[in-house]
Amino acid sequence: MKHRTRVMIFLLLDSVMMISAFLASFIIINEPGIYWTPSFWMTLAIILFSYHLISFLFELHRQSWEFASIGELKRILKALTASVALIALLHLLVFGFIQYRILFVTWLLMVLGVGGSRFWLRMLQSRSPFAQKGRRRTLIVGAGAAGTMIARQLIQNKDSELLPVAFADDDINKQRLDILSLPVAGGTEDIPGIVKRFRIEHIVIAIPSLRRDRLKHMYNACAQAPAKTQILPMIEDLATGQVEISHFRDVSVEDLLGREPVELDECGIQESITKKKVLITGAGGSIGSEICRQVLKFSPAEIILLGHGENSIYKIERELLHIAGETVVTTVIADVQDGERMQEVFLQKKPDVVYHAAAHKHVPLMERNPHEAVKNNTIGTLQTAEAAHHAGVAVFVMVSTDKAVNPTSVMGASKRLAEIMVHQMNRRSRTTFAVVRFGNVLGSSGSVIPLFREQIEAGGPVTVTHPDMERYFMTIPEASRLVIQAGTLAEGGETFVLDMGEPMKIVDLAVNMIRLSGHTADDIGIRYTGVRAGEKLYEELLNEEEIHDEQIFPKIYLGRPYFADTSNTAAFLQQFSTMTNDELREAIITLANDTAKADVYSYEA
Repeated sequence: MKHRTRVMIFLLLDSVMMISAFLASFIIINEPGIYWTPSFWMTLAIILFSYHLISFLFELHRQSWEFASIGELKRILKALTASVALIALLHLLVFGFIQYRILFVTWLLMVLGVGGSRFWLRMLQSRSPFAQKGRRRTLIVGAGAAGTMIARQLIQNKDSELLPVAFADDDINKQRLDILSLPVAGGTEDIPGIVKRFRIEHIVIAIPSLRRDRLKHMYNACAQAPAKTQILPMIEDLATGQVEISHFRDVSVEDLLGREPVELDECGIQESITKKKVLITGAGGSIGSEICRQVLKFSPAEIILLGHGENSIYKIERELLHIAGETVVTTVIADVQDGERMQEVFLQKKPDVVYHAAAHKHVPLMERNPHEAVKNNTIGTLQTAEAAHHAGVAVFVMVSTDKAVNPTSVMGASKRLAEIMVHQMNRRSRTTFAVVRFGNVLGSSGSVIPLFREQIEAGGPVTVTHPDMERYFMTIPEASRLVIQAGTLAEGGETFVLDMGEPMKIVDLAVNMIRLSGHTADDIGIRYTGVRAGEKLYEELLNEEEIHDEQIFPKIYLGRPYFADTSNTAAFLQQFSTMTNDELREAIITLANDTAKADVYSYEA
């Protein structure tokens, strides 16, 4: 409907209601003698003039009454009150007196007529059977501000597939009440029963600031019901305006396993990074690329993306260029194993801080290719550390793994030797060298999560090596932030260990992912394939000699510093290329575990 037509309709409708209200007020007050007298017509003219003037000033005709709310009702009350006040003033000037009872009753009837006509349109909009037909019956979990806003938007949006029919909220003061004419039917524990009683097809958890442990509890309750569950976008995305509150998303395994973010020491990080040159090796990988994103938030003068794979480096470069601001983004294609190339890059770029994330991390692949594990993980770390030393880098942080503790795999052993070489380098260099060690990250390219997703999409079964296999898990952003934070705490020679929380059984992870996909473990199936070469049933973050209970920063522990005899390691690196795969596998695992024994450690106070 055109605006002019709409305004004319409301002018005519309001005029009829003003006349009707005025006539009805005489009937109610019982003053029939005034009908059709000159004063009657003059008063009626004053009423129409006053109302239309005030309604124009209050812009009542510009409102979209199909979506009226309390705000519009307040506007109507203010406009009608102002109209009656103007009517009284004009009546006093013209006739010398005010008919208080007539005006009061007229005001009441005007409120009923004008307000009722507007909200009648709203009622038609929200309760139209055509708007509800074909929409999925939806339960809103959370009857707070966000939940109420979501419900209102869904009710008003005729194009939405979702139709709210009930709320669930743990606040007992809200239970058994109606909000937006929707019942608050119970709390979290009642969700399975609510779903059955109201024939719910869809559930939306509408609490954007929900803690991870509460989200997990709520999701477990929702998962007992045969309805799809979604949640609001992350509160950070809502705050930055990247998404709107009505953009629901599926619950992810990161939501269930992730933890509350730790508050970083931003002043310390800014002092270390802002306006400095920062180089990240393995910048195209899962951890490396996220470190790049996190570092960029602190406005370094230059961020240098170093990697061996051109495609991954190109991808992260394109991403960062859009958000770099004044930071210079530089890319370097180089192999960390190439000592001459690393020396060239470091002497040319002169970075202030280095995060060494380049590594081969896939355990079974490295068991089959042990020489590549040694070359990339051990020698590559040594060459990068040497280049940092010669270039006068201020801080060098090596990203390590829990598999380096009492290693049973080639990958873990190669990282253990790399840690030893970094600690040794710290003893003879002015550069501050440190190691940050943590477990598995959720969603990395080599983790089980992408594999499980593929297997679930293919209809199963999901393959798990052993029912008792368990691992530590952390989200990539959390791990990257803590790596950066640990770098600011480094004084030289430390092994920082990130608090990974409680380990989780891989089979439980598989069951959670199956449930998130809308299936059951019986539908998809879980098949046990046996422990692979080099794998342990569980991982450790520190060996017995390194354990130190002190937490130097939230979620960051400090392993006891140590110095190991590296003469055997140096001899091994000279000879490994002549060994067969089996010989190399045995030699590196033996060497890595021998250097971890207490009798070759010299502890500092």
